[in-house]
Amino acid sequence: MNGDPGTSSKRIPEATVVRLPVYQRILAELVRTGVSTVSSEQLAALARVNAAKVRKDLSLLGSFGTRGSGYDGAFLIAQIDRALGSDKDWPVAVVGIGNLGRALTNSAGFASRGCHVSALFDVDPAVVGEEIRGMKVRHMDEIAKLRPAARPAIGVITTPAWAAQQVADILVQVGVTSLLNFAPRVLVVPSHVHLRYVDLSVELQVLGFYRARPNGPERGAAAESDRVPLIRSVGLSAPSDLD
Repeated sequence: MNGDPGTSSKRIPEATVVRLPVYQRILAELVRTGVSTVSSEQLAALARVNAAKVRKDLSLLGSFGTRGSGYDGAFLIAQIDRALGSDKDWPVAVVGIGNLGRALTNSAGFASRGCHVSALFDVDPAVVGEEIRGMKVRHMDEIAKLRPAARPAIGVITTPAWAAQQVADILVQVGVTSLLNFAPRVLVVPSHVHLRYVDLSVELQVLGFYRARPNGPERGAAAESDRVPLIRSVGLSAPSDLD
């Protein structure tokens, strides 16, 4: 019914990768409500993109749909999980155990899809040695001493802006190639490192822009291709990846 479940060898653009979790979340909600089969038109309407884009995105993962019937929701969720690596269990290190670092560490949703917080680091003597969710906060200096098998797959930076670049440098030096930066600073990393930003101040500025123009042409007359998905990550990417 669903065709070849093998993952396509085609390069998947970053814009598609960013949309896949949106599709996944929508599909999960639909499956929970008892919907077993989803059409590309239905998925597109809920994701606020066009149906052709949905079909193109999903075709990069393989051939899963049935013409006239749509996609098996549960099966498609599993294929998106596999494409996103959510079927793995990636260890995550949180660096900077202030209010935000603690909130992320204590959040079940933060580690709900293929990740788990495995290590906590800080430099504050008042914080180092503290235990949070069964993990002891270690000093940043210990990152360089970690055995390869104990090194995190993903580093989450929740430090003040002034410390973020140094933290990124240390994580990259020990072989971490995936970074999620919450600090309000643009970081410089090697080209092989995947860096994503989550900056709440930027998101508030974007909302402020639209709030200042509630009836402006930007909102009502936006082309379908210009609409952003319901969930997005703030990052820096090459223009060719944002088609």
